[in-house]
Amino acid sequence: MSKYTDILYEMREGVARITINRPSKYNAFRGQTCDELIDALNSASWDKAVGVVVLTGAGDKAFCTGGDQSAHDGGYDGRGLIGLPVEELQGVIRDCPKPVIARVNGYAIGGGNVLVTCCDLAIASESAQLGQVGPKVGSVDPGFGTALLSRVVGEKRAREIWFLCRRYSAADALNMGLVNAVVPHDQLDAEVDKWCKEILAMSPTALAIAKRSFNADTDSIKGIGGLGMQTLALYYETKESQEGVRAFMEKRKPRFREIYEESRAKPKGENA
Repeated sequence: MSKYTDILYEMREGVARITINRPSKYNAFRGQTCDELIDALNSASWDKAVGVVVLTGAGDKAFCTGGDQSAHDGGYDGRGLIGLPVEELQGVIRDCPKPVIARVNGYAIGGGNVLVTCCDLAIASESAQLGQVGPKVGSVDPGFGTALLSRVVGEKRAREIWFLCRRYSAADALNMGLVNAVVPHDQLDAEVDKWCKEILAMSPTALAIAKRSFNADTDSIKGIGGLGMQTLALYYETKESQEGVRAFMEKRKPRFREIYEESRAKPKGENA
């Protein structure tokens, strides 16, 4: 792709910077966004002039807020099992032979939180907020977003993140190990540049081997995620999941429990 509509790509002094450029949508991704991110990450991965990749979002409000709910109607608007090639996107981040740094400049919610989890390193602004939202809107990430998260922050904390869908400050994220450093917002770029310069002084081959070695321990999650995404595609067809999207778009509280109970109620006259 020579021209991108949803992202920005810049390569300078050994650093490839990839920016989700949908600030009016809080940098939520649609199918097109994912395809462009995959293309840009692949380009950076095999460009010998690139030594480190920085992933971020445009503006000051959001890093990424996950899937664009306005493009979700029982499935998103792109390709893949759920209409978003998120498995491929997460895999490209992990398969990139260079360190990928998440520059967390604001909200990293839902699928955005998963991108932070998948990146090798994460540096956050003090104003950043992180967390999950899937069960609030009838969704879930059944692969790296859950299983890898438990490796990163511990299983009890990962379950809390998914079961309660709270938002966590950058300081909280640092304490639980979800990010590596937190700095004042006006120092974010300087801190990211500092980390990039340190990485660029290292042996590229040694870094690639180290990353492959780290990934070898958790690559089985890719298979778990594939199975989970197949299930998620079926879940998106249910009234329960679709209620989450409708409630989000209508800015009201979802009726999950009521719909769940209705779907399991026995027809009148049916024996117990």
